[in-house]
Amino acid sequence: MKEQEAGEQEAGLPERLTEFVRTLRSQGIPAGPSETVDAAAALEVLGLDDREQMREGLAAALVRRGGQRAVFDATFDLYFPLGIGAREQTREGSTSRDHLREELAAALAANDEAAMAQLAAMAVDELGRYGVGQGPGSGSGTGWSAHQTLERLQPQTLLVRVLTQMQGLAEAESFTDRLDREEIRRRIESFRGLVRGEARRRAAELRGRERVARHAIPPAADRVDFLVASRSQLADLRRAVYPLSRKLATRLAARRRRTSRGRIDLRRTLRRSLSTGGVPLRPAFRQRRPGRPEIVLLCDMSGSVAGFANFTMLLVQALHDQFSKIRVFAFIDSTDEITHLVTGGDADPQALGGRVLTEAELSKWDGHSDYGTALREFTERYLDAVGPRTSVLILGDARTNGGDPNLDALRRIVGRARHAYWLNPERTSLWPTGDSAAIAYADIVEMHECRNVEQLGGLVTKLLPV
Repeated sequence: MKEQEAGEQEAGLPERLTEFVRTLRSQGIPAGPSETVDAAAALEVLGLDDREQMREGLAAALVRRGGQRAVFDATFDLYFPLGIGAREQTREGSTSRDHLREELAAALAANDEAAMAQLAAMAVDELGRYGVGQGPGSGSGTGWSAHQTLERLQPQTLLVRVLTQMQGLAEAESFTDRLDREEIRRRIESFRGLVRGEARRRAAELRGRERVARHAIPPAADRVDFLVASRSQLADLRRAVYPLSRKLATRLAARRRRTSRGRIDLRRTLRRSLSTGGVPLRPAFRQRRPGRPEIVLLCDMSGSVAGFANFTMLLVQALHDQFSKIRVFAFIDSTDEITHLVTGGDADPQALGGRVLTEAELSKWDGHSDYGTALREFTERYLDAVGPRTSVLILGDARTNGGDPNLDALRRIVGRARHAYWLNPERTSLWPTGDSAAIAYADIVEMHECRNVEQLGGLVTKLLPV
């Protein structure tokens, strides 16, 4: 199987490499012509004999930013797979689910990565096939499912069995039970990743690599929609706050340097031109000294929108040096100031969302967002926070749960601010649907779709004044 695949790759290697790079670009990895040339040179030197060495060489040439390696590895496994079709060991005969679980427990206890890879292939072949009675080339009715495989195999239920075997293998070693459990969970999650990769490989042979890459490879952290991000993905986003803030701070500082140039100073320009025969080759500008702006955040903390608001608050906290003053307000059906929780020196990124919900008075009724009441309370209690130097950012999906949107209160806030923007984590196509008042609010304040970190970084750089 390996020899057959190697022969196919060598026959069309340039085409395979360009398809691979094109797919990486569609997944958000900015690999251009120069990176492609570097990747081709790396392949020429490394060859195809050692697949893992080839993987690392291509990664060094094509991956430029943190957080993209998981996407690269999944795409690499599609375009440069370990083999074609079922593994040879899986063709020798069917294996029962109980036998697979026993072998998997032993492999997990011994941390045998080769055995786990083989068992992942066997599990997909035995438990992951769907479309009974149809051949592998029969179309969309057949295929292999990682979800089905894992549901039938249930590797997470092997923890106690593996723990017992590990303690038996390490009689002379003093491992704590807690550390053992964490290590077993890590190995089980690694096995689950192997199953997903094997199912993707088999599906790509059936339906084409580009189609599978488009739908089956999880996006990089900066392209995950805030509203559908899992707990682990939100944790990845929190870890990405400070690298992103450094990048955005550099961009904002560069914008501030560029905008510090005022209009041309005619007298100084003419004086300079005397040394060049009256030709104004070196224009002189009046220097502007703009003050750093103030920023006010008004954040919806209800439901899944809370993850988006939480990340944005952390980002603004990390960018606090770029502003002269920051004030942060949160609401569900009541509004409260949470500046001390966000900007305090003891603000913990992991616990910020929980502290906001427990320490601030955000809900008086049923815990559903009420934009009309929240905006009214803000204008009654905190309108003095908005002034002629203030930029207001409103974070939320604008879904009023059928209540009054209170457009007049929003007009009062926008009318006092220097700039006002609304960042909506929902797709633009959903704004006119259901109980959303986004279209009505967008007539008053400039509203932008902001579904992921990539969009948020671009909007912060573009919209915030300097």
